[in-house]
Amino acid sequence: MNDFFEIDFLDVETDKSGDAISLRYQVNGITSIHVVDGGFQDTGKKVVEHIRQYYDNPNHIDRVIVTHPDGDHAGGLRTVLEEFRVGELWMLRPWIYAHEIISRFSNFSSVDNLRRRLKQIYPNLSALEAIALERGIPIREPFQGAVLGAFTILAPTKKRYLDLIVSSERTPESPEEVRQTGTTILTSFLHKAATEAVRLLKAAWGVEAFSPEETSAENEMSAVQYANIAGQRIVLTGDAGRAALTEAADYAPYVGLQLPGIHRFQVPHHGSRRNVSTELLNRWLGSRLPNKPQPGQETFTAVISSAKKDEDHPRKAVIRALIHRGAKVLTTEGKCICISRNKPRAGWVPATPEDYPEEQEN
Repeated sequence: MNDFFEIDFLDVETDKSGDAISLRYQVNGITSIHVVDGGFQDTGKKVVEHIRQYYDNPNHIDRVIVTHPDGDHAGGLRTVLEEFRVGELWMLRPWIYAHEIISRFSNFSSVDNLRRRLKQIYPNLSALEAIALERGIPIREPFQGAVLGAFTILAPTKKRYLDLIVSSERTPESPEEVRQTGTTILTSFLHKAATEAVRLLKAAWGVEAFSPEETSAENEMSAVQYANIAGQRIVLTGDAGRAALTEAADYAPYVGLQLPGIHRFQVPHHGSRRNVSTELLNRWLGSRLPNKPQPGQETFTAVISSAKKDEDHPRKAVIRALIHRGAKVLTTEGKCICISRNKPRAGWVPATPEDYPEEQEN
């Protein structure tokens, strides 16, 4: 049988968007099941039922990946770990590096105390660790260069990840944070003001406007994954921000990925304007086209996990920017999106792509 893949972006329908992705693929005659994030805690059952229904009711999952610690990604994986035999759990646990970063925290002198505090701050990861230890599931570190079946981790590096733990607004006050307190308060104020002031403006083809704000440290921790399966270059980004996407692009040539040229692209952070830029999209997906592609002439598929009730995602500016580069843009919005190659699924019909927005956020 030819190599194939089927990647399912499940709909995570709450007031806020979330990510829950299951994959089944075959390379050189070896079939693997691979779960990336599980949405909120209540989403876990949906992930389990989907895998059982569409992946021939397996008992075993080869690997589960937690891209980053936010509850809209990590929460539902508790159910996945409990319902299946899992070969490997890939996730980064801040507390196991407490001994390496304690000197950067002014109010901690005990590694054990810092470790306990970090476990309290990231309860979703702590809960997954407890289940894995109880069930004997090995926990691996998805740092740059790690190989997970057909996928390779492009980001983060360990160094940048440790820097993010220290700089995060969630973690205990560190010397770096003391120096940046004024800046942090001002940034939060400006972000709130900007959010309240967002309005839509008419824009011509090719015009792009992204937020000057950066995404959170936790989003920047996201594991960015790449695979080439059945001749298709696939990138899964989690909630990666600009720094993560830059680091991943810098590493891409070392795994044989020449950019631009992605065939299947997960849009980071539910289509947020704070995670991408014109320059980064050019680097990953190519330059803006002179004209809008006609239906059926799109050159790649971009998938956005977004809930119908989430008023903030996806941003029209991001949908526009993807279409500027030739994308067929699909959003979950109450439906599961399956992108596949050499693996048709009976009863499923093509998803309707997003229309090109004539307006974008100011």
